[in-house]
Amino acid sequence: MMSAVQDHEYEILRALTPAAKLAAMQGLIRQAYELKAAWVRAQSPHLSETEVWTKASELVAGGRS
Repeated sequence: MMSAVQDHEYEILRALTPAAKLAAMQGLIRQAYELKAAWVRAQSPHLSETEVWTKASELVAGGRS
C-alpha cells in the first residue's frame, strides 16, 4: 500500500515531460559517478584525478561496489 506522499511523488513524475525525465536520469547517473569517484578517492588517495575517474567509471559501468 502506497502512502499519500508516494502517491504525490508518482503524480509529479507522471507529469514530467520526456525531456525532463531524461534530464533527471542524467542527473542521477552523474551523481552515481561523483559518489563512486569520492569513494575511490577515499580508498586510494594516491591516485590521480584521471585514475580516480577511470576507476569510478569502471565500477559504475560494471555494477561493482
